[in-house]
Amino acid sequence: MAEPRASTDQETAPLLRDPEAEGGQDYDGSEERDPTFLDRVTSVVQEPLTPLTKVLLVIALVFLLLSSVFIGLFAGAQHKLKEGGGGGGNRVTVTATTTATATSTDVSTTTVSVPLPAPTGPPEEKACFSSDCILLSANILSSLDTSYDPCENFYDFANGGWLANHPLPADKGNFGIFNALAQSNQQVIRQILESSEYSAILYPEESADKTLLKKLRGLYQSCMNEDQLNDIGPTPLIRLVETVQALYRGKTTIVDAAAKDDAEKERDGLTAAIAFLHSRGIDALFDFSIDGDVAVDPNFMTLWFSQPKLGLPAKEYYNEESIRELYNDVLERLLVTIAEEQEYSEGSSLSGASIGDRGVSELLLSEDKYKWWPPWPWPPWGGDGDDDGGDDDEDPEDKYERAHRLAKAVVDFEWKLANASLDLDILYQDPYATYNPVPLSNLTKTLPQICFEEYFATFTPRNFPERVIVTYPAYPVSLSDILNNTKSDVLEAYLVTRAALATASHLGMQTEAWQAVRSLDEELKGIKKGAVGDRSEYCASQVENALGYASGRYFVNETFGGESREKGTQVIQDIIEAFKKSLSEIEWMDEESAKAAAEKADALRIKVGFPLYPDTLSAASVAAYYSRVKISDDAFFDNLLSADANEEYWKWQKLGKQRNPNDWEMYASTVNAYYNPPGNEIVFPAGILQPPFFSEKWPAYLAYGAFGMVAAHELTHAFDSSGRLYNQDGKLEEWWTNTTSAGFQVKQDCIVKQYSAYTVDDGKGGKIHVNGNLTAGENIGDTGIIQAYRAWQAQYDSSKEYLLPGLNYTREQLFFIAFGQVWAQNIKPASAVQRVRTDPHSPNQYRVDGTVSNVPEFAEAFNCSARAKLNPPRAKQCILWS
Repeated sequence: MAEPRASTDQETAPLLRDPEAEGGQDYDGSEERDPTFLDRVTSVVQEPLTPLTKVLLVIALVFLLLSSVFIGLFAGAQHKLKEGGGGGGNRVTVTATTTATATSTDVSTTTVSVPLPAPTGPPEEKACFSSDCILLSANILSSLDTSYDPCENFYDFANGGWLANHPLPADKGNFGIFNALAQSNQQVIRQILESSEYSAILYPEESADKTLLKKLRGLYQSCMNEDQLNDIGPTPLIRLVETVQALYRGKTTIVDAAAKDDAEKERDGLTAAIAFLHSRGIDALFDFSIDGDVAVDPNFMTLWFSQPKLGLPAKEYYNEESIRELYNDVLERLLVTIAEEQEYSEGSSLSGASIGDRGVSELLLSEDKYKWWPPWPWPPWGGDGDDDGGDDDEDPEDKYERAHRLAKAVVDFEWKLANASLDLDILYQDPYATYNPVPLSNLTKTLPQICFEEYFATFTPRNFPERVIVTYPAYPVSLSDILNNTKSDVLEAYLVTRAALATASHLGMQTEAWQAVRSLDEELKGIKKGAVGDRSEYCASQVENALGYASGRYFVNETFGGESREKGTQVIQDIIEAFKKSLSEIEWMDEESAKAAAEKADALRIKVGFPLYPDTLSAASVAAYYSRVKISDDAFFDNLLSADANEEYWKWQKLGKQRNPNDWEMYASTVNAYYNPPGNEIVFPAGILQPPFFSEKWPAYLAYGAFGMVAAHELTHAFDSSGRLYNQDGKLEEWWTNTTSAGFQVKQDCIVKQYSAYTVDDGKGGKIHVNGNLTAGENIGDTGIIQAYRAWQAQYDSSKEYLLPGLNYTREQLFFIAFGQVWAQNIKPASAVQRVRTDPHSPNQYRVDGTVSNVPEFAEAFNCSARAKLNPPRAKQCILWS
């Protein structure tokens, strides 16, 4: 917009300046000067007035008066235009009364055409000045840092203010908009958990709701009672560890130990211990999941065998000496703690009942505790006579020496597992490489150290599997070889430390086990040593993770009313339509593939708000789902194990059945969304349909920029590097033509190259590159922002696109600002390194700058020059969808 003209008093200033005060020279510097206007007036006054002079003087006075009136009206019109009052006409009617002399008075009415200066853009529209609009505008403005050029560094331009105003909390390795909204959602859940009147007011009659709320509050209170947790100490962990030990050593009613040879005893013990850990959601040795058979029937739920999570987040950490030494120290501290606690409690009995292992706890109740583990001689079915801790020496190791040796051996064992595992970029990005179906008997022969029939019996699936899909066939082969070359006491130490690492955070903070595991977390995430966050925030998150369908029911009731679901769904559908329209314009996609892509987009199942699980979100349905969960007000550790066991139980009940179309993989309060390829569904929990992502009251340029980005991202996943390999029915097959697939590969290679050039600081003076192959699918998903932009423009209606006060930006600019601002995040270098190594999503800065650099509409909106960093030449841009 052009700046308004100066007011009349400003304009008169130059006319009143004193030339002598400015040096007594004319503009050309000459000494001589013409008579001034004052000189001429004085001369005329001193002369006698003729009749003609009198007439001319009256006319001159009238002219001067009219001129001053016109100038004032002109300035007023400009002021109104600036303030939003506008001024559509250019004709002004003026009534002027002038008194020239004592002898004559003239009254005249004059209609004059006054040309107003034209604005450089459209006339300014009236902005919304409601309290909601003012607050929304203030939030946007406060997040900006206009010292940055948006064409050079859009991420910091959009988020610099927010980043400065939200320093990273000492107890966190990263914190951003997603985290802030998650905290806000948890605050809603906390109010429900802490309000004694909530159930009485809203659910006075429904017994199912009272049951659910009792479990939710019981879990929360057991977490909040820190004094009691510290008083209990490590006892719950010791019970868990001793259950694992007893099972590993053959203390089970499932098999007759006397009738088996040593190899069978070892196999059965390892099988029972692994099955028990897996039944509590604790990773060890391998992983089983239940999902569709994507190459045969995507809706038939079958068994998938894969590699487990490791004690360290990624295999690269095992090659870093400082991290490996710290990890070794943490494991040693855990082993010493367990040994000392078992010594102190000598003579008492195992308490497996609270852990609730089916068919095992009764046996364990009658067993005496071991003074420390492993007992001598070791292994109990016979040693190999070496001097590595396996024979009955006259001078055996003490618990400290043994813990030191075993910790080092466990780290080496895990290092071997890491090296045997498939790289994450292949595991996440190549569905053909990870689809390897075999008869279950093949897996049994490949990995004879596990008795899979007994393993599956632990989970009591309704349908016994005959076929298994192996994600990486080389892994079970390597695992078998590793197990053959691992001492029994080392393997037991591995199982024990896996249990401790997974559950020590459930203990009181004064316990050595909690502090040991916390020290590892602090180093890997860059958290300030000893800094602990708000306990209620932690406990609310634990409730949400453990009983998320139940807490989600009440969260939805509190936050997801009005037309949120309908309007959120409309945004998603608009983006799908925009995507379908763009297909005919994509230069690398032929007509046949474009038609098939449109059919897949039409076939997408859209889920918004909350899960209908199992059939509806009724209290009775959710209560039935959690009926197996046992909650005690004074047993936080066991409460979480019970909840984990419930999740594993329901997971295994899906085996051999058809996919339930109502199933969700996220809870209603989750701040996230996902695309499920075998189900061909995009899912958006109510948790993310909240400000700053979405509000049904927002102007569309904000809703489509923020939540529209989320919707477009998930839609684009259906056509990314891996999603494109699933057809509209979720079946794994090449449904694009070879020409289209080859064209897409060129674009994918461009994206991989672009993001592989980005780096993060490691906090030690070095740089670590983003893994462009690992992040390819997510980076391609982010390119979907263009579909959100097109969808917004297609529905554009200026009457609904009201402006916000104080924002001197176009709607197009505000669309991209809304997109950029949801990615604001402060992050420690250690957490950034961990993310680059493990997360298929790129760092947030590159999710913004890397994305808009491939969107010409962004450069157009911000008038970026051809030399701007975020406006590279078209030939260097990775543009997929045009």
